[in-house]
Formats: sequence, structure tokens, C-alpha cells
Amino acid sequence: MSTDATTAIPTLPDLSGAPAGEPAAHGLGISLPQAEARAKTEGTFPYASDLWAEGLLWAAILRSPHPHARVLSVDTSAAAAMPGVRAVVTAADVPGAATYGRRVADRPVFASDLVRHHGEALAAVAADHPDTARLAAAAITVEYEVLEPVTDPEKAFAAEPLHPDGNLIRHIPLRFGDPTAAGEIVVEGLYRIGRQDPAPIGAEAGLAVPRPDGGVELYTASTDPHTDRDLAAACFGLPPEQVKLVVTGVPGATGDREDPGFQIPLGLLALRTGCPVKLTATREESFLGHAHRHPTLLRYRHHADAEGRLVKVEAQILLDAGAYADFSSESLAAAVAFACGPYVVPHAFVEGWAVRTNNPPSGHVRGEGAMQVCAAYEAQMDRLAARLGVDPAELRMRNVMATGDLLPTGQTVTCPAPVAELLSAVREFPLPPLPKDTPEDDWLLPGGPEGAGEPGAVRRGVGYALGMVHMLGAEGTDEVSTATVRVHEGAATVICSAVDTGSGFSTLARQIVQDTLGIEEVHVAPVDTDQPPAGPSAHGRHTWVSGGAVERAAKMVRTQLLQPLAHQFGMSTELLQINDGKITSYDGVLSTTVTEALDGKELWATAQCRPHPTEPLDEAGQGDAFVGLAFCAIRAVVDVDIELGSVRVVEMAVAQDVGRVLNPAQLAARIEAGVTQGVGAALTENLRTTRGLVRHPDFTGYALPTSLDAPDIRIVKLVEERDVVAPFGAKAASAVPVVTSPAAVASAVRAATGRPVNRLPIRPQAAVAVPHS
Repeated sequence: MSTDATTAIPTLPDLSGAPAGEPAAHGLGISLPQAEARAKTEGTFPYASDLWAEGLLWAAILRSPHPHARVLSVDTSAAAAMPGVRAVVTAADVPGAATYGRRVADRPVFASDLVRHHGEALAAVAADHPDTARLAAAAITVEYEVLEPVTDPEKAFAAEPLHPDGNLIRHIPLRFGDPTAAGEIVVEGLYRIGRQDPAPIGAEAGLAVPRPDGGVELYTASTDPHTDRDLAAACFGLPPEQVKLVVTGVPGATGDREDPGFQIPLGLLALRTGCPVKLTATREESFLGHAHRHPTLLRYRHHADAEGRLVKVEAQILLDAGAYADFSSESLAAAVAFACGPYVVPHAFVEGWAVRTNNPPSGHVRGEGAMQVCAAYEAQMDRLAARLGVDPAELRMRNVMATGDLLPTGQTVTCPAPVAELLSAVREFPLPPLPKDTPEDDWLLPGGPEGAGEPGAVRRGVGYALGMVHMLGAEGTDEVSTATVRVHEGAATVICSAVDTGSGFSTLARQIVQDTLGIEEVHVAPVDTDQPPAGPSAHGRHTWVSGGAVERAAKMVRTQLLQPLAHQFGMSTELLQINDGKITSYDGVLSTTVTEALDGKELWATAQCRPHPTEPLDEAGQGDAFVGLAFCAIRAVVDVDIELGSVRVVEMAVAQDVGRVLNPAQLAARIEAGVTQGVGAALTENLRTTRGLVRHPDFTGYALPTSLDAPDIRIVKLVEERDVVAPFGAKAASAVPVVTSPAAVASAVRAATGRPVNRLPIRPQAAVAVPHS
């Protein structure tokens, strides 16, 4: 695999099978563009915020200004009396289940007795104008008894219960090996990871439309439509068949795009008024309402022998779940299972906890659990290398995991694990040139154009990190997806409720059908809950599970297409091939086009894909909890102004095991996006709070990396060792660079400054060092 020296986009191997110089028009292995790419670039693609309906009302939600308070009374009379207000709903107006939750139903639709985090919903209003709705929400009078918030997760263990379910959500004590084992060299560290927000560019929006049968239709950018439908129906007191969720244009998602707590008030107002109701969140509401990455406290002790080979890892991991459980149990399982990283560790003892606090809610964000521990265990590897006087990359190479090794959970790594190959690739890739010390290049200094830094204070650092993530759900999650492929009048349609959140599933589904059936015109139907469920858009599951279902359905249609021809010529369908829209037999006797073979017929088939089952971790943290794993190696190069503490990421060299490249350009984009998100977590992104109150919930106070902050990203190697249990052999692509890149940046800053760097994002004071003499 080669890389163009002038661009961050890699030159990937041609897997299309087309003759040299003649790129294939369709199929797996080529860079087929997204069907909606033109509409998105031209600004004509319809998102949820663009929806409209006749007789539309506007909604607004009243949110708590306190992180912890007892609700003494809620007076809605002033709001209800305002001209133009059509309905006001509170906890007393929820006809069905009063609480909801994707994993644990512990979160109230509207707070009624206690407010448990800043921004929690207390009431919702529908009015004939958005300004009227906002004014009416502000007119609702709530009497609070303000309580002392519990914001330190370490104090949550002894604090009064914040919830009827208690403050401890889950505890995992992992025990692997001999507790008395010890190494000649021991290094310890304490690490803190901040609260990263998914920061969707398009804030949450949706439309609810009442149905004649007494039900309601919800139009939102849901990433798990059937689960969201079922949660909403339970709160509405309706059977699921009376609630339909239609997925609108999703403006990108790095986790759960929609909090059901946004959709449920919308539907309640539509049912109450009998009118369509629209709700568009402000940026502040978006920051307050949806889930964030778990802030994490980690304590580590690594034991190694005199050669630097790991003997034992001891760790304590504490996740701040915020007020409600959400995905904290799953995040904790990933953190504990991957606490040692992609290294061979004979003995491991890890204690993991997820606890409730009065901080903003935490939940599923790309690479949850794995990112936090990666930053810690890679810092430990740097400490160990410094202690031994060994090159940090060499120390890692002495300990890397391979196929057949054991995770600390006791599970054997059966999938390809080319960790050594990945690390070698980034080590051997040429380093970028040093910047010239001239005024023309001042903009290359940390701090950007017109920065205050001086070239003489800049130190360059090179750091390494190895990361791993699991694919699909874990611990017994039943992963299943259903897809239908229909061929009619020379075109194919894919019906599957897998939501494309930017992962490229819609493009992949088109490529699968094109590759299998030789039909160039393939459409992917819009997603709604009238279709069979396909599960949530997370952990690369739609590439694997939904892509597998599409492939099986397409192969069934292929058999229907070829069977008459095979029967006519006295051969089996396995002896017929479809290439570039033509059907040929192995001996050349039969040669016809797909269009001629269809002859106006309509063919269709429905299929499911369900990977092999997993099991929950037991009381010692042991079990085969994961379907598959993906690995990544990154070498970061940074320039640090050691007087000001400003950091510029110069280059990120990435090597990743991807199983199989299905769409080269799309894969490169996913990796680049993941690396950039990780750079944000390393340097700028932290949703700050003061005693539970979110500070500056906007894009002024929350700093996302821009194009000027994004480094050169060099994809130096993609290892295509196919996972035999995965359809196409492909692995998830975007989560593992998010997990790995923050640790690599921190490692490079350590190399430049000699400072420990034990907190993410990296504070300027942590990057200040005494200049070398």
C-alpha cells in the first residue's frame, strides 16, 4: 500500500477487478460516491429541522437551571393562559410509563419530585409560533428546594442516594492470573479524562404528526428507530403499532443521535393538541440534553520484568455516568475488558465502577470506555519506557498481542490481530520535515497565525499509541438485522431499517447489490419502523450485520434470477457468473445480460444476519463477551511551545486493520474523521461544569477542532486480513482511530516536554517545560 506524499488521502489497492486504467462503474472495492452527496453539498438535502406540515405548532421545553433540587410545585397557569398557547404538559400528563431508558428505564420524561442534572426537562409547551412557545415555557413557575449536588464521582459511593436505584450503576471486578505476581519494575499513574460532547453540527429537531387511529408519527433523526419507537409508545400508553417513527436526514452522528427524551414530549404535545408539532433544539438545549462521553478517573500500576515485558497490570476505573444509567454498564464493560490494551498481560486485576452523580448525562459516544483506558495504559507504557531507558515504540513491540492470545477477560482473540504489523508500519514511515525558522512559516507555530510563540521555544515530539475496540454489541446482546432486496423493471431497491449516520451504509448496500446482481441502478428505501428492525447504528454493526443481511437477500434474488437459465442449460447456478451486467457460464455456452434474464419479472427476497452469540462477564470479569475486535496504531508528531504550552499536531500516521476495503475513499474519510475527533478530545474538547452547572454550552465555550487544527493524516497501511466470521471480512473503521489518537497526541507531548501529561484534554500548563540547555 502506498501513500501519495502530497495528500492525506491514501492510494489504496484496486479491488474492483476492472482492467488497468478502466475503473469499474460499481460494486465492492471501488469509491462509489454517496447518493445524497450532491444534495448535501448544495444545501438541498432535507434534514429534520427542514420539516413542515399544515397547521404546524411549535414546541419548547422548560429545563431546570439547577443540577440538584427538590421540585415543590409546578404552576403552568400563566403559560396556558397566554394567547397562542395550545397545550402545556408536565409529568402529570404522561399517560403511560413515567420513565424511559434504552438500557434501564430510570429517567423520567419530566422531572416531578427531583431534578437530577442541569437542563433536565420539567414541562413542554405547544404554541402557534416558536417565540410564543419559548415565552410560555419561561412563564411556567417552578418552586425548587435547591439541594447540594454530588459532582465528584468518588464521593458518590458514600453520598445519599440520588436515585431510587442507588448511586452505583455497575461494579466489575476483573480477576485474571496470579494476584501475587510482581515485576522487577513498577510504574504508577493517576489519569483524568474529560467530558467530550458528540457536538452534532445539526442540533436535534423533529416533527410529530397525530394519526386518525389515535396514534402518532414521529419524524426524527433517530439512530435506533425501533427502540425509540417502543420507548415512546410505552410513555404514550399506546401499543407500538400505533406509533410510527420515520427517520429523516441524519446530520452526522458519533453515538446516539437522538435522546428519546426529546422525542417523547414532542409526541405528547401532538397527541394532546391533535395538530402537527415541531421542535428544534437550541444549541444550549442540545448540549444539556444529549449524552456525553463519560468523564473518567483511572489509577494504574504496571509491573514489568527487566526487559520491559509486562507481568501484571492493576487498575481502578471510575466512570461518571451523570444522573442516569443509559449505556454506562456497556461502557464500563469495554473499559475493564480493554484496560490492558492490545498487549499480552499474564496477570491483570481491574476494578471498574460506574456511578451516578448530578453531572450532565453520559452515554454512548464513539469508542466509549476504550478511549479512556487507552489514554491511561499508553501513558503507562511511556512511563515504563522512560524508566527502562527503552525506545517507547520498541517497548510496545515487545508486548503486542497477536491472534491466539488471551484478553484479560479470558476470551481468546480469534480474529486477525496484526498489531505488530501495524506498529511497524507507523514506525517505518518517514517523519515529516522540520519547519523552517523563517517569518513566512510563522503560521506553522503552535498557536496559529499571528500567534505569540517564538520559534526558539518550540520542541518537536513523536509519540505512539496502540488502540483496540470491540465490534457489535457485547455481553449477550442479540445482534440481528433484516433486509429485503427487490428487483423490478431493471432496478433494485434495498429495504433495511439500518440508519446511515455517516458510516456509508447506504452506499455499501448499493455496492453489495451491484456486486451480487450486476444491476447498476440500486436505490435504498427511506427508513421507518414499518420495516423489520435492524438495530442501533453503533460499533460498525450495520457494515457487518445489516450488510450481511443485504448480501444474503441479494444472493437469494441472484438464485431466483439464475435458476431458470441454469435449468434451461442443464447446469447448476454455481456455474454461472454475473459480471458488469452480463451472465455467462463457465464454458462460455451461455452469455446474456441481466436485463434480458429478468425479462420484466419482479424478484424479491428477505434475509436476516445474526452473528455468533456472546455472554455476559461473570463475577470475576471473565467471559466471551465480544464478537470481534479491531486494532489501530498511530504515530503522532507535535510541535509544542514549551513557554506558552500551546500544541500543534503536525502529523498523524495511521495503520489500521480493516479486514477488507469495501469503499476506499469512504474508508479514508472515516479514518480521517475519527483521528480528527480524537485530536479534539486530546487538545480542546471538554464540556466544563461548575458544581454540576454546564459552563458555556455553545460552540464558543466548547472548542471543536477546525480545518486549521486538523493535522496531516497519513494512512500508511491498511491491513486486509479478513475476519472469516464477518460478512465480506470487513471490520469497523471509525471508532478505533478515535480511541487511539488522543493517546498518541499525549505521548508526543510527553516526548516534547518531558512532562507526565496525565489529563485529557491537555491543559497548557501541562505542556510547559523548562527549555533544554
